[in-house]
Amino acid sequence: MATMTPTLRPLSCWKSLLRHSRQHKIVKRSLTTYHHNKPASQTPLPVPGATQAVRKIKTYPPPPTPAAKFKEPINNLHAAQIAVLDPTGARTHLFSKANPEAARVGDVLLVRLKTGDPFAGVCINIRRRGVETGILLRNELTRVGVEMWYKIYSPNVEGIEVVQRKAKRARRARLTYMRKPKHDMRSVQNIVLQYQRMRGGQGGRNDAASRRQASGKKKGKGK
Repeated sequence: MATMTPTLRPLSCWKSLLRHSRQHKIVKRSLTTYHHNKPASQTPLPVPGATQAVRKIKTYPPPPTPAAKFKEPINNLHAAQIAVLDPTGARTHLFSKANPEAARVGDVLLVRLKTGDPFAGVCINIRRRGVETGILLRNELTRVGVEMWYKIYSPNVEGIEVVQRKAKRARRARLTYMRKPKHDMRSVQNIVLQYQRMRGGQGGRNDAASRRQASGKKKGKGK
């Protein structure tokens, strides 16, 4: 049985094909880069003295912006929110730098909450950021130092009271050194209890005086 032998082309045939393809590519490149200039007689020349129509572009005025009225939008926004959260201005006055009797770092403050137990501690930092103004209180509970941040304009804060003021004004804005055992004030529970007793005693005296006045008026009417 005869075996089929593959037909082999000579190498010179492939060389000729490659040569023709290269020449074809060169011709294509020359055709694509060929540029035909128009004669000068066909180009239109501008007529002297003739007026050309100018296309007018319609412009629109800029939209109204409140930038002139509100030059500091963040401060205006904070002022509007503070007016809603603190309508009486008591908390703003309590932490205002212009107030000589304002709460300062080193004072013992008592924060009463609408939901939860009140918390008292030494104020070691006051961060004034508009409506985000907050105070950092430090106290000791079960011999463990506890620090709590409170936003003074928070709706959950019912009231802030100054329990005890620092004898001398602190020379620092942040009393972070009170975290060390050497300067730690420990628990302020006794100071808060004494303050509440004083307030309760004053309230009891006022109530007793009002009751006496009411009873005296009733006796006068009976006579």
